[in-house]
Amino acid sequence: MKQNIAQLALVVDDYDQAIEFYTQKLHFDLLEDTVLSETKRWVRVAPKGSTGCGLLLAKAANDEQQSRVGNQTGGRVFLFLHTDNFQRDYQNLLDKGITIVREPVKETWGMVAVFTDLYGNLWDLIEAV
Repeated sequence: MKQNIAQLALVVDDYDQAIEFYTQKLHFDLLEDTVLSETKRWVRVAPKGSTGCGLLLAKAANDEQQSRVGNQTGGRVFLFLHTDNFQRDYQNLLDKGITIVREPVKETWGMVAVFTDLYGNLWDLIEAV
């Protein structure tokens, strides 16, 4: 048996704001932006060079979904962005004005810092050794 997780749904407030954040600030690729109806689009983004899991940006469609925007995991780190150059990508976070929640720390397994996306979801930036 062979399986993989192709994408994760990330509940967002606005498609265009989310696309701008992920493509302009985190430098992700916009893989797809297909209009499905007047209110729904199929929007996928992924880190440059990634061959793994991407994000499906899913606009909140009701009050319950809206209440989850920015807090999909109850305050825990939600997503883990691995990099081949921690210093480059950490400096990009600073340059783009992205909120750093926990400054870089060198662990036995590598470097890690915690940042937030435009909605407040927590991310780890990781460079493993």
